[in-house]
Parts: sequence; C-alpha cells; structure tokens
Amino acid sequence: MKESGMIEEQLGMGGEAQEKPETTYEAVRRLGSSNAVVVFSISGCCMCHVMKQLLFGLGVGPTIVELDKEKYGSEMQSVLYQLAGGQHSVPVVFVGGKFLGGIETLMACHINGTLVPLLKAAGALWL
Repeated sequence: MKESGMIEEQLGMGGEAQEKPETTYEAVRRLGSSNAVVVFSISGCCMCHVMKQLLFGLGVGPTIVELDKEKYGSEMQSVLYQLAGGQHSVPVVFVGGKFLGGIETLMACHINGTLVPLLKAAGALWL
C-alpha cells in the first residue's frame, strides 16, 4: 500500500511558486493517474475500508489518498462528488488513470468478472 503524504506538494500548492497553479480538478486527475490503482478515501469510512480490502484481497497495492488527512482534501472531495455524478464522493477508485467510480461500480465489476481483467490491463495485477 502506498499512502499519499504531502499531497499539497504534489498538487503544486505547497508554497512553491509555479508558472500556472494547478486547479483541484487537474490535481485530482493527475493523482488519479499517478499509479495503476488510486483510491480516494476517508479514514474511518466503512465503505472505504471495504473497497481497500477488496483490492488488497485481489493482490492490488493501490495508492490511497485519505482526504480527511490532506490539506486540500475537502476541495478534492468536491471534485470527486462531481466526477461521481452527484453520488457519494468517497470511496472512489481510478484504474489505469481513468475514473472507474465508487464502491457500487467496483463491486459490480467484481461480481460480473470484469474487475480482474481491468486491473490486469492497468498493470495492477500480473496473474
């Protein structure tokens, strides 16, 4: 498991002068594509725990961004809410740099047998 730390530095919001600061949307998209599987979560959320455990159980080591521990977590959560179409904002998962969705989508993919091939295509599984 690779947890995010110092997200504000990765977002270009860490106090360093930049030519053009990244929007929160751009930062979420960039973070979402930073690893084969990226989970945006809130620590203590039971559905977030379920999502992480399913991925761990399949042998995936996702990057996990705990929004409640990040300086710009609430702004990122707002962006995720919009990406999810106004449904739950967490947990959400990006696979292969693309927004997959929330726990319902992940579980549906797992049940219908499309999750493992999707994870393999993203380079998250080598089985």
